Amino acid sequence: MKKLLIVFAAVLFCGSLFAKEYKLTSPSENIEMLISVDRDSGIVGFVSFNGKDLMKFGPIQMDIEGVGVLGSGARVRKVHRSVIEKEFMPVVREKRAVVSDHYEELSLLFKKGFRLDFRAYDDGIAYRFRTELDGEIQVNDESVRFDFLDNPMIYYPTEESFFTHSERSYEYLNLAEIPFEKFASLPALVDRNDGIKMLLTEAHLEDYPGLYIQGSRDSKAVLTGLFPAYVLEEKLYRDRDMKPEKRAAFIALTNGTRSFPWRIAAFSKSDEELIGNDIVLRLAPESRIDDTSWIKPGMVSWDWWNASNNVGVPFRSGVNTATYKYHIDFAADYGLEYVVLDEGWSVPADLFQLNPECDMDEIISYAKEKEVDIILWVLWNALDNDLDRALDQFKEWGVKGIKVDFMQRDDQAMVQYYWKIAKAAAQRELLVDLHGSYKPTGIRRAYPNCVNREGLKGLENAKWSDFISPDHDCTIPFIRMVAGPMDYTPGAMRNAQKDNFNIAFYRPMSQGTRCHQLALYVLYESPIQMLCDAPSQYYREPLVMDFLSVVPTVWDETIPLFGKIGDYLGVARKSGDSWFIGVITDWDAREFEIDLSFLEDGEFVLTEFVDGVNADQYGEDFEKKTQTVSSKEKLTVKLAPGGGWVGVIR
Repeated sequence: MKKLLIVFAAVLFCGSLFAKEYKLTSPSENIEMLISVDRDSGIVGFVSFNGKDLMKFGPIQMDIEGVGVLGSGARVRKVHRSVIEKEFMPVVREKRAVVSDHYEELSLLFKKGFRLDFRAYDDGIAYRFRTELDGEIQVNDESVRFDFLDNPMIYYPTEESFFTHSERSYEYLNLAEIPFEKFASLPALVDRNDGIKMLLTEAHLEDYPGLYIQGSRDSKAVLTGLFPAYVLEEKLYRDRDMKPEKRAAFIALTNGTRSFPWRIAAFSKSDEELIGNDIVLRLAPESRIDDTSWIKPGMVSWDWWNASNNVGVPFRSGVNTATYKYHIDFAADYGLEYVVLDEGWSVPADLFQLNPECDMDEIISYAKEKEVDIILWVLWNALDNDLDRALDQFKEWGVKGIKVDFMQRDDQAMVQYYWKIAKAAAQRELLVDLHGSYKPTGIRRAYPNCVNREGLKGLENAKWSDFISPDHDCTIPFIRMVAGPMDYTPGAMRNAQKDNFNIAFYRPMSQGTRCHQLALYVLYESPIQMLCDAPSQYYREPLVMDFLSVVPTVWDETIPLFGKIGDYLGVARKSGDSWFIGVITDWDAREFEIDLSFLEDGEFVLTEFVDGVNADQYGEDFEKKTQTVSSKEKLTVKLAPGGGWVGVIR
């Protein structure tokens, strides 16, 4: 830590006689934080990980109208330290059945009616403001700044505006060369040349705008924060794009006594370590739902991606009663829990103007008879226009969830909307899948009925672009998935190698092999997981359904096996007495060795789905095999270009 202080001596102007320093260490002592409170330099923190100095954050400040700049000239009034070691069982088991929440916390109380909480975990650090001010306050701005050592690179999800689906690509950039005007959403991943990764994001975003990052004005390895300003006027374009037309000169109007969002830097010494990180969930508020027994993850038959292209059926396939009954039959045949009725069951802008081709009473009654539940797609603003009436109608029908779409913002008002919908849906025992959304920040722990979220470039993009490649698939789990579940919507049955991929909106296909698609069901955390292709396609693929009918959507344990961002990933996950292993690669054919030492003693049956001998030419070629294995063995698996491998061990 002395070395770290020397590195930043220039920033601190060689220190001050009035500076006070507070040290914080993670439970295993692999992370150290030094918090310096100085009248001139303000409140700054320095971080080392595994003995290496990584970053400085701060000065930490918040500008509140009529109060002043919290953190400027601050004086510590009281110090509180604690070491917390506890466990909790998440209602929805994204990574594991039991989450260990072990950290050291430092809370500094200042004279201006605010405090700062700092936490050091073994896999990351976080800090937040807490204020104790009277009435409502106007937050003009919050200063967020990260300075990095050793000129690292960064996976940077560049944005074009604050009106965004957060469906971005990750530019791999030299952090010091990012211009000040080029801003990005979170999470973003900083990549040092020694292999250490630093993921930046936030947690417990509530009644406050989302955090973005931008480059430095002076060509340094610095990222500064920025926020979408408070919206004063907005205008509806089409039936769904509610765009801000006028913004205020401040970012939030909020309660003066509250906790603000956590600012997070998560660390890993290897790429695959990121896959097991659940720091956002740990920093989220505890459940606000008393009875969660009705919250049921599961697999979903979905109509929109495949454009209702069912073939060999005796009815006209489309958005109609017969097609949805066919989806319900398919779900019942294979034990899938849900069917989504996507856009078209009603006029999108009016949830009470039903499509005459969709007899909702008949569809939902048929689903109940088949023991399949229904989820309805809705436009966020159409839902908001008549929220209570709409949700009450869904409850009366027997609908089990809603897929809310096209929010495309995370200013304060829109963030408030997420929490309003989560609470209102929970009161009626409805699940929520958020599309057109910003990144996960932990609402799913407070309201576990918020089971899934988009906010990423998923497979739907294959309908209009060639962007969703195996390289992309090997990137997003190391960055976006660290923040929370991803509604990527896998399951394409038309699979193509790079040279024979075609963009076809109404007959879409995926890049990579069939087994690449299957492996995503193990690799990608998604408690409500879609089968994106048409039921008629799956009926033609009984071997595929041997896997998709048994793969879980929640997990008791997660073990990252190996990985390299953008190149490949292998993960083992446990559910009950079974293990599921998924492996994918980019456009390079690869061979991996899987150590099975995580198994208990004894012999097990491995069912594996492997790229076929011709998968490098014809992506749909695959083979199902069975063999006996034990914990003493190491498996060798071979993947075609864009390939995948899936194993089920019982």
